[in-house]
Amino acid sequence: MNGHVPAVVQGIYDEVVQRNRGETEFHQAVREVLESLAVVLDRHSEYTEMKTVQRICEPERQIIFRVPWQDDRGEVHINRGFRVEFNSALGPYKGGLRFHPSVNLGIVKFLGFEQIFKNALTGMPIGGGKGGSDFDPKGRSDAEVMRFCQSFMTELYRHLGEYTDVPAGDIGVGAREIGYLFGQYKRITNRYESGVLTGKGLGWGGAQVRTEATGYGAAFFADAMMKVRGESFDGRRVTVSGSGNVAVYAIEKVHQLGGRAVACSDSTGYVVDEKGIDLEVLKQVKEVERARIGAYAERVPSSSFVEGGSIWDTPCDVAIPSATQNELDGDAASVLGRNGCRYVVEGANMPATPEAVRVFRDAGIAFAPGKAANAGGVATSALEMQQNASRDSWTFEHSEARLEEIMRGIHARCHATAEEYGSPGDLVLGANVAGFLDVAEAVHAHGLI
Repeated sequence: MNGHVPAVVQGIYDEVVQRNRGETEFHQAVREVLESLAVVLDRHSEYTEMKTVQRICEPERQIIFRVPWQDDRGEVHINRGFRVEFNSALGPYKGGLRFHPSVNLGIVKFLGFEQIFKNALTGMPIGGGKGGSDFDPKGRSDAEVMRFCQSFMTELYRHLGEYTDVPAGDIGVGAREIGYLFGQYKRITNRYESGVLTGKGLGWGGAQVRTEATGYGAAFFADAMMKVRGESFDGRRVTVSGSGNVAVYAIEKVHQLGGRAVACSDSTGYVVDEKGIDLEVLKQVKEVERARIGAYAERVPSSSFVEGGSIWDTPCDVAIPSATQNELDGDAASVLGRNGCRYVVEGANMPATPEAVRVFRDAGIAFAPGKAANAGGVATSALEMQQNASRDSWTFEHSEARLEEIMRGIHARCHATAEEYGSPGDLVLGANVAGFLDVAEAVHAHGLI
């Protein structure tokens, strides 16, 4: 941690590192929050006396299990499944499932820790959790994915419930996977418990706008950031990394708000389209054909494909990193600054490294952390839970209006909290402190448990 952190905060961080060795992403997420909390601990001595921060940094429950399954050739595979039920002070555990080869306990804990504060900021009654597996659905048939999901849920189901733990999707887990997981849960429990999973299909309990929610939410948050500075998306060049759900729908909403998204990417490289990304072509390439981003450039004459390299070399006014954690480092942040970028809004979970965030701060670039800016997905999941509980269904327009209201409310709260705690404009501190205070108050109200 930096040299300005009080001893009590440094001590908490050192303890977390000691107890969770080798989990570097988790350490990074904890450090980022702790660096904001010194001002809170100064005002609230009870949080130090009751070890509130230490209690929040320790998951309530960590579940690791074996997932055996058989591929189409009959070969047996063994994967590892995870669910970290981190904090239920505000409501049932809520957070996605990620299926990707990179998944390990440290990454799940980092995501779950972030989820605690993200969920608190929405104002919805949901706690924080996360899960997943090192299974890779890429290149697998529907039948193989189904068998894996059924095996995964055969263990996980005993830990779930609409009043206990409500997973959703994340990287590698879309409507197909949620369907297979829900079917197996229903089969084992003999209950049609719609509220046990979110991200469901619209025909069987899903919510309008859930697919679009994280990307739309990031764009709404960015728009709110600009408005407090008397600016807007009008005429702004925007770069969005990634080309999955978050990126596609961030681009869509940016265009609707008057901006022009000129670049997006995948693991092979990035495309630049000075006329603005053609959403119809992008959706066809990435959502229908599941092809590489280079296929976009083959169909759109105004675009070019850059193999490998850094999408952050593309000049822009607004950058929305929406691919994965730590994708935007200090060097890339410096390039963005030199090229005139004025706003960076995290569409993914912790895509900017600590070095990048320091560069943004030193350069005066407005920065929105993921726990605030990408809360649209979980906010809409909570809206889906509301609809399931009341056996109701809302229109797209109503759901989008609720999402916009929530995202602009999150920005307003982060902005106000940063001012209240002596750091005007610091949305990282504002998000961390506002989320922490909600959780801490509930933790104390429930006693020493």
